[in-house]
Amino acid sequence: MEKIRVLIVDDSALIRNLMKEIINSAPDMEAIGAAPDPLIAREMIRTMNPDVLTLDIEMPRMDGLDFLERLMRLRPMPVVMVSTLTERGAEVTIKALELGAVDFVAKPKIGISQGMSECAEDIREKIRAAAQARFGRRHTTPAATSAAAHTPAGAVTVAAHDTATVKSVRAVLASGSTEKIVAIGASTGGTEAIREVLTRLPADFPAILITQHMPPGFTKSFAVRLDGLCKISVKEADDGERVLPGHAYIAPGGKHLAVKKSGANYVVALSDDEPVNRHKPSVEVLFRSVAKNVGANAYGVMLTGMGKDGAVAMEEMRTCGAHNIAQDEASCVVFGMPREAIAVGAVHDVLPVLGIADHLISRLTTVGHYVRV
Repeated sequence: MEKIRVLIVDDSALIRNLMKEIINSAPDMEAIGAAPDPLIAREMIRTMNPDVLTLDIEMPRMDGLDFLERLMRLRPMPVVMVSTLTERGAEVTIKALELGAVDFVAKPKIGISQGMSECAEDIREKIRAAAQARFGRRHTTPAATSAAAHTPAGAVTVAAHDTATVKSVRAVLASGSTEKIVAIGASTGGTEAIREVLTRLPADFPAILITQHMPPGFTKSFAVRLDGLCKISVKEADDGERVLPGHAYIAPGGKHLAVKKSGANYVVALSDDEPVNRHKPSVEVLFRSVAKNVGANAYGVMLTGMGKDGAVAMEEMRTCGAHNIAQDEASCVVFGMPREAIAVGAVHDVLPVLGIADHLISRLTTVGHYVRV
């Protein structure tokens, strides 16, 4: 097996050594070098040709963001940012993702050795995802294709397995609720994919609930950034608040996001439960709550990401009448999560990211809603 070759760029000797240990302890990757600043890193990239770069943001001689911008313009490659868990660090990290970084690692301000050790597997997973990332990916013509065309040979459609969920949906329909909700799940590459979708939506669009795999401390900056770019209002979700049209609610890092009914209204439900599919927030938690409480009034969207979080719950959404969309492989950074959702039969349409917003608007305007049981 060919190992993932990683170059570490960080001005801290401690971080460089800790990253080397974390990377070299995995059988499928190796740290081929470490640079204390971007100027030295530039020469090492030329001579070593790494598969993945880990890049600190605050460094001497050249700022990490400046280096990233030049790198993506002159020699695009998978980059995982190493960011300090501060408000400024969060804001800069969001900018780094906009510039083309695949993902980021949050390093602790104190207790660095223990903190890095505790998130070692997460670091390795992000490096693996970065190594799979598509670069020079194209935003294809926004034309829907059938999910069946993308389903791998021999894939089995998961049968409905939550009778209680289906009964709950029938109760929702009997109550006469017609308010629509869009639920979005994403992971690696998702911050930019979410931006591509949300910035194309009108101000009066139905409510949107979003779970993006992101640690505590970063989702607020992500929401603030989107709020300044979108016609709809975007915010980090608060427990118990009413879900309103024209608003998008982002799961706070470290909290699960769900939706529940309160009389005739939908409200946000946050929880501190254990991780699901190793994630917190988890797309599975959001999608399952949407299947149970929103049913045929829901639309599901699975965007780029590594792994399979949310696939089974998205199939439950389809069973309960939701219409589901997956981002296509060509426009994904990592096709893992959409591929898994397609494979279990959860998806109706597969679309390039630039076509998702228009498709949602069209369906909400013209298509009726029903429950398939």
